[in-house]
Amino acid sequence: MRWFPRAVSAFRRGEEVLPSPNIWYYQKAYEVENRAQDVGDEIWRVLAGYRDWAGADVLDIGCGDGFHLPRFASTARSVLGIEPHEPLARDARHRVEDLPNVEVRQGRAQRLPVPDEAFDVVHARTAYFFGPGCEPGLREAERVLRPGGTLLIVDLDVASEPYGRWMRLDLPHYDPPGVEKFFARRGFDCRKVMTRWLFEDAAAMEAVLRIEFSAPVAAKAIAEVRRLNEVSSGAGAEQVTVPVGYRVHARTKPTDLVVPGHSASSADAVPGAVSSASPRMP
Repeated sequence: MRWFPRAVSAFRRGEEVLPSPNIWYYQKAYEVENRAQDVGDEIWRVLAGYRDWAGADVLDIGCGDGFHLPRFASTARSVLGIEPHEPLARDARHRVEDLPNVEVRQGRAQRLPVPDEAFDVVHARTAYFFGPGCEPGLREAERVLRPGGTLLIVDLDVASEPYGRWMRLDLPHYDPPGVEKFFARRGFDCRKVMTRWLFEDAAAMEAVLRIEFSAPVAAKAIAEVRRLNEVSSGAGAEQVTVPVGYRVHARTKPTDLVVPGHSASSADAVPGAVSSASPRMP
């Protein structure tokens, strides 16, 4: 994803809100991306395998303009979306205005505007939880989870091909194994998920890749996707697919004793953590 150096530096300094370089500025193209992602529902199957949210209270951190909220709301008892950027929070409220069990609030992952132990499931998809530097958000997620509740974090697998390779070109200092070790030290299970993005045509694919990567990398990615899909140099009217890998990090809050290395607060002091920041996607 497009991730500016100044944003990486700000993340490492612990600044609380970083502008998302895609959805904040290219919301229409990001809607196209959201609709194209994971057409086989692979991520959703993995999430449900960790924790079924039917009848549960769900918190979606960094919900953007609310794209995933209706999916949770179809079976959850209640859903709360938290989004720091007010224009996106406003659009999320509009998206779910006819869903009585959904609410959207403006707020930050590091200071969630909710009481302790209020949720059974906390979900974040390519928003904030990127590895070293996200400890305040992990503590907050632990605070608002009920005992036995599950924290589910979805991020991009930067080691996957070909999408991860394009990401590494824009993020040469990003350390995928280091981020996985960061979450493992804090008691998370990690499952890698290979998905397929499906676009209506080549023009939609190009619009999305241009908001996710720098111009030179986007050009490389577009050319490769065209070759993979045997699309000519024209716009192309046929559907286009892109393989994209993700990681799902999952951790369940103990119901009694705290397992060593599990709690976010106890793990924050782990020595030798590799500093890294991952791109936000939606």
